[in-house]
Amino acid sequence: MIGTDLTRIHGFGPYLALKMVSECGTDLSRWPTAQHFASWLCLAPGNKVSGGKLLSAHTRRSKNRASALLRLAAVNVGKTQTALGAFYRRLAARIGKAKAVTATARKLAVLFYNALRHGMDYQDPGADHYEERYRERVLKSLTRRAKELGYHLEPGAAPEPAAGVS
Repeated sequence: MIGTDLTRIHGFGPYLALKMVSECGTDLSRWPTAQHFASWLCLAPGNKVSGGKLLSAHTRRSKNRASALLRLAAVNVGKTQTALGAFYRRLAARIGKAKAVTATARKLAVLFYNALRHGMDYQDPGADHYEERYRERVLKSLTRRAKELGYHLEPGAAPEPAAGVS
């Protein structure tokens, strides 16, 4: 009916898709970009700057039902073996569950916006693909930092798993 299948996005079931369309509408042209849409949902940081110094970067409080639905979907998608689930778990371990929920909800909002506004067809690459890309990014940054300090990294043999007690 709206031209795209929102249930292909992990965390979006028929009920959530219907509620999101009822809250936001089918014409998302009032928001020029996905970032504007995320800001309207209060899922983007509100940077308070004074004199060039960042004072606060908290997200604003909101009574927006769409953002509450996206936060609920973010918690549920964190339990799945998908790329979004791996993203949630990595952030939850590093910065805490509350901030991970907000970040994942923002990611879901951007996917919703792109699917409805531009007709994007979402394909989940999977948790393994996400973890491999994350590992590559970490390795690339470590190599770059070692080179800046005058060191050279060489790949070593993979560590052997610990032997079990018999």
